[in-house]
Amino acid sequence: MSTLVTKEEESDISTYASPDAKLEVFERPKGWRGVYYHPVTQVMMLGFVCFLCPGMFNALTGLGGGGQVTATTSANSTCALYSTYAFFGFFSGTVNNMIGPKRTLILGTLGYALYVGSYLAINIHPGAGNFVVSSGAILGVTAAFLWTAQGSLMLSYATEAQKGKYIGIFWAIFNLGAVVGSAVSFGQNFDLTVFLVGNGTYIGFLILTIIGISVSMLMGDPEKMIRTDGTKVFVARHPTWKSEFYGLWVALVTDPMILLLFPMFFASNYFYTWQFNDYNSALFDIRARALNNLMYWLSQIFGSALIGTLVLDQERFRRRTRAFAGWFVLLAMTFIVHIWAYFYQRTYTRQSIPSNSQKMDIYDPEYPAHVWLMIFYGLLDAMWQTTAMWLIGAMSNDTNKLAMFSGFYHSIQSAGAAGVWRMDAIGLPYMTIFLSTWGLVAGGLVLSFPMIYLRIKDHTTIEDETL
Repeated sequence: MSTLVTKEEESDISTYASPDAKLEVFERPKGWRGVYYHPVTQVMMLGFVCFLCPGMFNALTGLGGGGQVTATTSANSTCALYSTYAFFGFFSGTVNNMIGPKRTLILGTLGYALYVGSYLAINIHPGAGNFVVSSGAILGVTAAFLWTAQGSLMLSYATEAQKGKYIGIFWAIFNLGAVVGSAVSFGQNFDLTVFLVGNGTYIGFLILTIIGISVSMLMGDPEKMIRTDGTKVFVARHPTWKSEFYGLWVALVTDPMILLLFPMFFASNYFYTWQFNDYNSALFDIRARALNNLMYWLSQIFGSALIGTLVLDQERFRRRTRAFAGWFVLLAMTFIVHIWAYFYQRTYTRQSIPSNSQKMDIYDPEYPAHVWLMIFYGLLDAMWQTTAMWLIGAMSNDTNKLAMFSGFYHSIQSAGAAGVWRMDAIGLPYMTIFLSTWGLVAGGLVLSFPMIYLRIKDHTTIEDETL
């Protein structure tokens, strides 16, 4: 049952347990089976599931108002989405541990096809606004399951030395979905300046989300996964609902430092509202919005790879050093982009830009500087999400515990998103939403610092592994 491992993998193995702990090392499968059940292969497949489902959602959301002339229906739908997401996200780790991460992932993909289909419906029947809002609420439930399963699988398949790398691989593939979706949208709407997105765009998105459901069904069984260092992935024991709900409480009591990350989680989806609706949708025509969207998601691929590979997984430095380095990178990026954005935001209000006005186009002389802001926001977003997930992964290697923490992450971030999308739907001033975004991002970073200082260790110990 034993097998040879490299010196690098040997050092990874030693990080999973105390010196007195016994650790079984298993032989990885050979041939095509070995390729299929390789952790990188499975993380890539996981990335393609999110490429085809949440990626299409992001491409749609990034157009501002889902590509509609009026963003009110889209904002109300997104508010409903994040409201249900916030509630079910808190308990999605329990569902994941009860039915297993693969089934949870499949269940999570279903709402994306319904949501994209609702935008096609309202494009054909303008009175279908309630269907769009209801679809958003349903997607909130299923998305909570998808992202919890994604977090537990991605972080548990990696060894400690690989977590930033695996997050980077996943994030690059996932955001490539939004890049492709945005490129399709840009090409199909290149000749449009003020009209709605065409039906062909929504039909293309719908087909891709259905393919994503199929890919999730083809993923390997987590119980058969062996990491590159020969250690098996620990899978949930499918306990009772009562014990799983009790596990939520135990996770918080035994690891209360996770609470200091909650403000960082809260801000992690909050900033999308200003970026997409109050900047991209407010200032630009459809053609420029589509190009902005494309550049935003393309920059995310580079942002995640840069911070994941060059900072968070830099093996020359201790893990604590890398954690602090990531924090300082986020702090610098936060103030660069928000100071830049402030100088744009102070030049316009909701009242100064009517929905039927002629908006900025890609050929306008002021456009290049504005699209660069979208690029930097994309970099910040990718760096923020990658660092948040890396910090969670640094707290444990146990699939059960990571599922709980991933559930907390997505629940809290969705609560923030639900509130700010509602604020946008009722017409709060752009500047109010912008300043609250800046304050929450900066505050989340400040409160996460003591958690990094007190909780992040150079190696995960056996006490961090189970609930």
